[in-house]
Amino acid sequence: MPALLALEDAPEIVALGGQADAVPPQIERVGERRHPPTNAGWTLVGLPRAAADAHVDVLHAPAYTAPFWSPVPVVLTIHDISYERNPEWYPYRRDWMRRAFYRWSARAADHVLTVSWFSASEIAEMYGLPAERMTVVPLGVSGEFTSAGAALPSELPSEVTTPFLLHIGDLHERRNLAIAVEAVLEARRHFGALPALSLVLVGTDRGTGEALSALAARAGSPEAVVRIDRVEEPVLRELYRSATAFVYPSRYEGFGLPLLEAMASGAPVIASRAASIPELTGDAAILLDPDDAPGWTEAVIRVTQDEEFRRELCARGRARAALFTWARTARATMDVYQTCLAQSAKRTRQKVTRTT
Repeated sequence: MPALLALEDAPEIVALGGQADAVPPQIERVGERRHPPTNAGWTLVGLPRAAADAHVDVLHAPAYTAPFWSPVPVVLTIHDISYERNPEWYPYRRDWMRRAFYRWSARAADHVLTVSWFSASEIAEMYGLPAERMTVVPLGVSGEFTSAGAALPSELPSEVTTPFLLHIGDLHERRNLAIAVEAVLEARRHFGALPALSLVLVGTDRGTGEALSALAARAGSPEAVVRIDRVEEPVLRELYRSATAFVYPSRYEGFGLPLLEAMASGAPVIASRAASIPELTGDAAILLDPDDAPGWTEAVIRVTQDEEFRRELCARGRARAALFTWARTARATMDVYQTCLAQSAKRTRQKVTRTT
């Protein structure tokens, strides 16, 4: 949002609904209109009514769901469609309803924003959307994660000791973290008497955390896996800067913002050669098959032991991350708003011409 407001042709942003204390003071807020007391009721009834009350020109729905009808053009952001490709990862009994809602929202929207060419191809195939109704707008990385923009150093959490590998993100089945645990355990056996390497997992447990800890415990090294639910931003930045490497063995990502933050912070990256990850990292990371256990172990050992190689990966990562700025994201997003407005005005003129 700050990057949008910093544009020369910055839009006037109005927040529709939501908690008043969550809206920045420089942003106008329009309260919720009466609607059925569900998320679907808000999206389908309350949101278009609030848009009409606010007299907005474009309605941007930033996360998967959007009204099926609106008085103004609707721009919808879809980050990925993992729920369609791998519904077994989301066993909630009513997940079919959520998937249907997402699908209808995408087809009803005037334009869809997504964060990678990988996600664009997935959305086009699954939802049948033509290319002209989608725009790829990659995310950016905050300058706080770069060495130039870094704030004063913060202390690491008490349970974290160096050296350590780092993963940021929910502990979810699709993140494939067991292979990272196995790689750390094998690396510890390889290093022998050297300081023990650990894997620090920062994120909400979505059902795999206990199994990952148990894997380390069965190997006789329960301290090899450190789980932390959440940390404040200064501590997060310090974790990135202090990590021996950042590991991301995920099987499916629409973008992977932690990868970008890790590269900007100067952390060497070891990641899966899967989904959008190669598109994001380019040649700035070690990319491996998500199931290549020996390859993951070898990569962890090399990055831990080879200081020159680590420095090379750090330099590549910083250069790669510098390509992804919020200013670029804001400019591309604003261009989509303006295109939608122009198309809407054209349709209105054509309708008036036919009527008269």
